[in-house]
Amino acid sequence: MTTTHILEGPGVRLHYEIRGTGPLLLIMGAPMDASAFAPLAEALASDHTVVTHDPRGISRSVLDDPEQDSTPELRADDVAALLDALGAESADVFGSSGGAVTGLALVARHPGRVRTLVAHEPPVVELLPDAAEQRAKVEDLVETFHRDGLEAAWRKFMAGAGFEDGADGAPVAAPDEPSLQDLANSARFFGHELRGTSLYRPDIDALRTGPSRVEVGIGADSGGLDTFRTSTALAELLGRPPVGFPGDHGGFMGDPQGFAEALRKVLADGA
Repeated sequence: MTTTHILEGPGVRLHYEIRGTGPLLLIMGAPMDASAFAPLAEALASDHTVVTHDPRGISRSVLDDPEQDSTPELRADDVAALLDALGAESADVFGSSGGAVTGLALVARHPGRVRTLVAHEPPVVELLPDAAEQRAKVEDLVETFHRDGLEAAWRKFMAGAGFEDGADGAPVAAPDEPSLQDLANSARFFGHELRGTSLYRPDIDALRTGPSRVEVGIGADSGGLDTFRTSTALAELLGRPPVGFPGDHGGFMGDPQGFAEALRKVLADGA
């Protein structure tokens, strides 16, 4: 059984969903919404209380100011407020892509609210030796979107990040026949979220020395992606080897059951 809820926060009505029973586990993306994680959440709901949500400005989480940029810090504060609404002092957190960056900000900004964070392929390009080049690529993507539109921006994004044509592991699905909501989410991604997420610089000291356990996840088939490089760089700075997960950047969609088992193991190792 899934229940849906709305949390009224500063400037946002946050949509979230609750499934299952057991230890509290928050699963999140950015800009992927709750629906993208539904199969994974269902696979985990037999032994966890799983909470998913639409990030601010995406799908059913409506902003008072649609032009407000989405930053990891703002999204982290939303998740902390969500924990408050759930009456939870702390929770385990799984974040993928931009949701992993949200998790990194949550650990740094709200010490003690996260028991274990599994940060799956965060695109933190500032940690790379070619950060200046990566920064320029991000700015070019944003400019391409504003100048040439969504289709051109998606083509450039997919090619630049290492995704093959037709791959479904990108941070937002780019379907052949997108809905109006797909188009709105994609426009928000390029216009108001990509820059803040990709150029976020994690607080390595807070991640290493704080009360939360932080694990970096990498897909078994992600070797050709930029997120393999960023995840490896983050794991090295944290002094812990990355954890392998099935599939690529969107492995939780292709094999939710196998992905759930891998995630259970990581969380159990930290219990």
